[in-house]
Amino acid sequence: MPLTRRTFLRTGLAGGALLACAGWLNAAGARALKSDEREMLAAIAGVLLAGALPPSGAPRRQAIARTVDGIATAVAGLSAATQKEVGELFGLLVLAPARHLLAGVAAPWSEAAPGEIADFLESWRNSRLGLLQSGYLALHDLTFGAWYAHPESWAAIGYPGPPEVF
Repeated sequence: MPLTRRTFLRTGLAGGALLACAGWLNAAGARALKSDEREMLAAIAGVLLAGALPPSGAPRRQAIARTVDGIATAVAGLSAATQKEVGELFGLLVLAPARHLLAGVAAPWSEAAPGEIADFLESWRNSRLGLLQSGYLALHDLTFGAWYAHPESWAAIGYPGPPEVF
């Protein structure tokens, strides 16, 4: 069957509709972060981004909150299976006994010392268990991806922004 202009347009429209439907289904499965997950991510982001964040006060809290919002957006864009895995990781880290045993963080995330959180991240980063290394990489990549997605953070790395299109 020869490819005509009409066939090409129909195929393009059908493909576009299929992609839109798949995107809608993926977004429909997304879940919002729970408050304890947001608290955990804020504590971890505060440690991972320590040198890049404003020194203290409201600007620091706003930058961390913006980063946690970015993590939520990134997770919502993942496949349903990956969202489930990330949700399991977050669920383990917010559960007090698991947080204490797996991360070595005894206090709730909002009260944990930055040094204690840094030790946890370093232990997972250098763990002999691939599962813990994967957990560290997920936390690291989600945090830094969310941080550098905002134009306010670009100046620190000398990125002028995307090129202007005329």
